[in-house]
Formats: sequence, structure tokens, C-alpha cells
Amino acid sequence: MQLDPKVLMTIKTLPLLAKTVIDGFMNGFNKSTVKGPGLEFSQYRSYQPGDDLRWLDWRMFARSDRYYIRESEVETSISVKFLVDASASMNHDDNGIKKIDYARYLAASLAYLVNLQGDAAGLYVFQDGGLFTLSSKADPQHLQRIYYQLDKMKAGGTFTQPAHYKELFTGSSRKELLVFITDMYQTDGEIYKVLDSLAALKHEVVVFHLMGDNELNFDFKGYSALEDLETGETIEIDTQQGRKTYKETLDAHLASIKMQLLAKHIVYRMINTSQPLDEALRAFLVQRKKGI
Repeated sequence: MQLDPKVLMTIKTLPLLAKTVIDGFMNGFNKSTVKGPGLEFSQYRSYQPGDDLRWLDWRMFARSDRYYIRESEVETSISVKFLVDASASMNHDDNGIKKIDYARYLAASLAYLVNLQGDAAGLYVFQDGGLFTLSSKADPQHLQRIYYQLDKMKAGGTFTQPAHYKELFTGSSRKELLVFITDMYQTDGEIYKVLDSLAALKHEVVVFHLMGDNELNFDFKGYSALEDLETGETIEIDTQQGRKTYKETLDAHLASIKMQLLAKHIVYRMINTSQPLDEALRAFLVQRKKGI
């Protein structure tokens, strides 16, 4: 399958990877969902002077001798900001797939889709206590800059401190969709703090919470201890005795995250990094379709 992360690892350039992912994902969709200024065809309307001639429907003209514009449910150009957690915990590996790589593939693919729609895309990387920023633009050259930064992105250090968050809030009066890709690892609620700040802006926020299949199923074969990638602390594990307790604790933890984010009107999706990118892409399209 084209969207399988194992297959994506064999594609050497992000531009080709992103195109492969989106072409594969859209293959089963009506092609009108990826053409024009919007994500889903809605209706026709009569041509008005100044309308973009690219959206004239010539078959309707042939049948009726009148000019009609194909109108979509989402026509307003927006800014989509991709926020990527690149702290050290994103180096978590599940069967050869690191969370940081999955985040890279997902952000690149969504940025390609955003550019295809004529929307502006920006990139913000939380890494090693700081924040890399690449403000939103809609041109193809800017998309290449996003690919370049995603390609060189490496996970390391701790999550960014609140002093840097102001970089997220500058410069745009447009509607914004903020897509936050993270493992939700935090030691003192630092991710909740940034999400509180983002939610207060009244923009739409989508959180993609990346989890390894080995985390979800407590499958750490051959290991008797686990190391915290950010603090270096280790804990002994007993896979036989601890599985049930672990699963109960994890379920409660995930339910708590979901409840807290929904209370802030933030869209939450937990994504298994062993699975294809389909679910995340579908969630993004649903949110974009709402007319952000």
C-alpha cells in the first residue's frame, strides 16, 4: 500500500513522497475534491464577471448554452500552520518507524495538499527548547522550503518553553487551521499550555497524537527496561505481570487527553505509527471541509 510508512521509507525525496501519498489517498475519491479552491464540489452557479474562468463547466455550457461556475463548499483561502513536536521523545522507534519520521511524512503530505488547494502553509518546529518558524505562504517555492526544513528536522532535547510561543501568533488576520503533530509527552503540562494559548485565539486546532504500536500493545519483546528519551531515566518492566495494569493506565491516560482537548474545542486524533497515513489525512480533510 502506498501510504504504509514502511513503504514510504523507501522513497528518498519528500516532494515525491508527498505526491505519492496524496495521489494514492485521493485515488478512491472523486477527483473534484482535489481540484479548485475548495475540497468538495457543492453546486453550480451562474457566471459573474470577474470569476476565475478555470472553473467554468464547459459541459454545462454545451447542454444549456449558459456559463456556469463549479462552486465548492470551501472557497476561502486559509493559512494552515503545521506544528511539529521534535523533542527527543519523538525518537521513539516501533519496528523501524520513528515518530519523528512519521511526523515528517504526515506534515509533508498535508503541506502538498494545502498547496494544491491554493492555501498558505507554514511550519513551526518545537525542538531542543526552541521554536523554528517558517511563516505561511501559498507559493510552490515556499512548499520546497517546507520540504527542506522537514527533511533536515531531527528530534532532540526537551519541549519548547512558553517564552517562544509568541512566534506562533504573529502576522496573520486570516482564518487559520493549526495542525499539531506530537506524541503528547510532557513532564509539567507544557503541551497543554501551548494548546491553551492556541485555543484562545479561536482558530481551529487539530492534534495528531502519535503512538507506536509497541506502546499501545505493551509489546517490548526482548527488553527488561525502558529508557525515557528526554530524561534518561530507566524503569524495569515485566511484560507478563504488567500488561493488564499498563493497558488500563494507558486507556485512562488517552481518555484524559481526549477529554481535556475536546473541552478546549480542539480536534483530537490518536494515530498508530504502524498504520498508513489514511486516518490522519481523512481527519484533516473533514476539518478543512467545515469551512475553517
